[in-house]
Amino acid sequence: MTLINLRIAGAERASDTQRTFRRMNPVTGELASEAAAASVADARAAADAAAAAFPAWAALGPNARRAILLKAAETVAAKGDAFVAAMASEIGATEGWARFNVMLASSMLREAASLTTQVSGEVIPSDKPGCLSMGIREPAGVCLGIAPWNAPVILGVRALATPLACGNAVVFKASEVCPRTHALIVEALEEAGLPPGLVSLVTNAPEDAGEIVGALIDHPAIRRINFTGSTHVGRIIAERAGRQLKPVLLELGGKAPLLVLKDADLDEAVKAAIFGAFFNQGQICMSTERIIVVEDVAEEFVRRFNARAAELKAGDPAQGKAPLGAVVDVQTVTKVQSLIEDAQAKGASVTSAGAAEGVLMPAQVVDRVTADMRIYSEESFGPVVAIIRAKDEADAVRLANDTEYGLSAAVFTRDIGRGISVARQIRSGICHVNGPTVHDEAQMPFGGVGASGYGRFGGKAGIAEFTELRWITVETQPGHFPI
Repeated sequence: MTLINLRIAGAERASDTQRTFRRMNPVTGELASEAAAASVADARAAADAAAAAFPAWAALGPNARRAILLKAAETVAAKGDAFVAAMASEIGATEGWARFNVMLASSMLREAASLTTQVSGEVIPSDKPGCLSMGIREPAGVCLGIAPWNAPVILGVRALATPLACGNAVVFKASEVCPRTHALIVEALEEAGLPPGLVSLVTNAPEDAGEIVGALIDHPAIRRINFTGSTHVGRIIAERAGRQLKPVLLELGGKAPLLVLKDADLDEAVKAAIFGAFFNQGQICMSTERIIVVEDVAEEFVRRFNARAAELKAGDPAQGKAPLGAVVDVQTVTKVQSLIEDAQAKGASVTSAGAAEGVLMPAQVVDRVTADMRIYSEESFGPVVAIIRAKDEADAVRLANDTEYGLSAAVFTRDIGRGISVARQIRSGICHVNGPTVHDEAQMPFGGVGASGYGRFGGKAGIAEFTELRWITVETQPGHFPI
């Protein structure tokens, strides 16, 4: 297997310490990838190289940037088989999840291409006679993009696409869990014609992550940081960046609620809840972690939902014979099992599609969850969902908002007016009426509130995150001053 090297100044290079690290296949235990373990000096060199490449890219016309990003969408799509193989070996992903990653990532690059001519400003009326006053958006500089493993192609491309469209350079800090998958993204971009050195790829050993990320945040060339990952790590990154007065875009954890009101179409609600809770084994920031169902329809909903969940077995993603693949590691299984055991001890009932075998964990449903159970508030990030019974619509809204998180949510009702009203009452960055909590499109403003982070990826909203808004004036008449 080819060693994954750092990519700095348009060339592959080993770590200056010659160290490497290995990622093992979570299903088979075999070697999935081996990558260079960057040192702090390597990280600084990556930022220096991106800074050197930045001015020429920033000066390039928008249609030239657009052409390269459109080509990149094609090259990412063309590597579909390679991404499928890399994701299966590194994170145990099913082919369906990998293909979805490639599809949406390609769409994100096309959307970014469309943004190159939308980085616009405005003429602002001035009280000063003869003063032409303008608000102008300019590239921020070098952006640090830090992407996770769970949706590696989607979130890796997302860390790069809009910053590049806005005229920035990027240091891409790959996940230690899927360095091969993330390296394929940079390879595709450069094959599409991205200038050498504009994106630096940094891979690091897990034990070095804090030191490497800290050095990159502190580097003077880094002007923006975007991070997708856990709330715990997001707080650390925000604090470090805050000391440098550097803006950060954070997309963090979630505990997404799906509300089922008394007039909901139960078949549609079950379909959406099954998909939202168990797609990619529940390892998505938007995954449905809490189903909040009003008492009027709770028994019937739970009966139908459990019948569907019982069919969701897990299997080796390389064989592709089961609806669920592997979770990323045995620690995930251990955590999910501990959440279930805690809930059972406190009175919850559990319906299981089967016992876990290693990292292959079938669907698990925990019903009659109450606030004293850990699964009520802790993010599980695995193939388990909590069902919470609400007295009525008002109680369902209260329960939905009883969390520190606020990324995605969903409401099911046949009354669209009621659905919109309830959606407006839920504290989340995203809410869907009669749709699943798992829903992403490249052109939409994506992000959360509270412990789910701040800032927005996607569409025109992303432009503000990766540009500087400047005020520039031109005097067209002779000046008159009091002194």
